Amino acid sequence: MQIGEKIKRLRLQRGLTQEELADRCELSKGFISLVERDLTSPSIATLQDMLASLGSDLSGFFQRETDEKIVFGDDDICVKEDEETLKGRIRWLVPTAQKNSMEPILVEMASGGETAMQDPHEGEEFGYVLSGSIVIELGEKRIRARKDESFYFKPTQPHRIVNNSKQTARLIWVSTPPSF
Repeated sequence: MQIGEKIKRLRLQRGLTQEELADRCELSKGFISLVERDLTSPSIATLQDMLASLGSDLSGFFQRETDEKIVFGDDDICVKEDEETLKGRIRWLVPTAQKNSMEPILVEMASGGETAMQDPHEGEEFGYVLSGSIVIELGEKRIRARKDESFYFKPTQPHRIVNNSKQTARLIWVSTPPSF
């Protein structure tokens, strides 16, 4: 592990110069420079002082960074078929989205399909129509969105998506917080 590189990254994230860090730790700027270039190693006590000045501690500093999955493919995607109301399928594009701030899904809805009515909730809803057209029912309002159009609203009223056109509609729908 490159301790010096990690200390330098923390220092820069906090917007501190080497001199400012040195002053906070009662060390010399030269010593900070040597540590950051991995030319010397601080004692445990000195490292604790440096980390405290950077808003960290030993356990947080040495905690292994886990590689979070960024790209998801067909093997990761969860699909729900619904031939009764939706007359299509929902694909959860990010399998761990329930623990995140937003949840993107791909909705494929045949003519006459509709999503379940969702109760009002905190957050935001965004969508982009990939093909076909849909009607967004938002309280008493009915708003049409066609291919290559997007929609955005705060879900303060009951809402759902309906496909009352003659062709299948496909759309990306993102909800925050996750609610699908």
